[in-house]
Amino acid sequence: MTSILTGDIINSRKKKDAFWLEALKKTLKTFGESPENWQVYRGDSFQLEIKNSEEALFATLKIKSHLKKAENIDVRIGIGIGKKEYKNAHITESNGEAFINSGFAFDNYLKKQNLAIKTPWQDVDEELNIALDLALLTIDSWTQNSAEVFNFSLEKEDATQKEIADILGITQGRVSERQKRAGFEPIMKLEKRFRKLIQQKINQ
Repeated sequence: MTSILTGDIINSRKKKDAFWLEALKKTLKTFGESPENWQVYRGDSFQLEIKNSEEALFATLKIKSHLKKAENIDVRIGIGIGKKEYKNAHITESNGEAFINSGFAFDNYLKKQNLAIKTPWQDVDEELNIALDLALLTIDSWTQNSAEVFNFSLEKEDATQKEIADILGITQGRVSERQKRAGFEPIMKLEKRFRKLIQQKINQ
């Protein structure tokens, strides 16, 4: 089992390519090397493989918060989980169930929301897509400041609010306010639920 993230930048033509493309590649590089693990294609689209499928939502949140904090841009992402039947040196030329599911989520579910998932398990899809739709009510309204604190809190989950405040040069109270506005705690509860559901299904 593996997971494939298929995404594209929302309203990319209204942005300066050099800025958002640099921000996108910077965060994708934290997951591995291109073109084997990730690849940007068609100008504003990308594919990324997260081999530990239970970490797919974590990776998605990292990408969305990084782009939002860096350039105040958003991204649509379809998560696909499944088998990988054929591996190529270029991820966009590999294929299998995970790729098909990612493409299906991207082409069908993202007409209604800009983050969705397709797995081999219908009950998981139903639960997670409802949860993601609700989470997007908060995620879609992130400001750059909220996204910055969310992104830092995500990558440094053991850091205290005081430590985050010191690094960002703001007060601890500001960090707390921005975490709440960004929905950090409830969204991370969803991330943990995501991990548990996917692990249970894979281990069955």
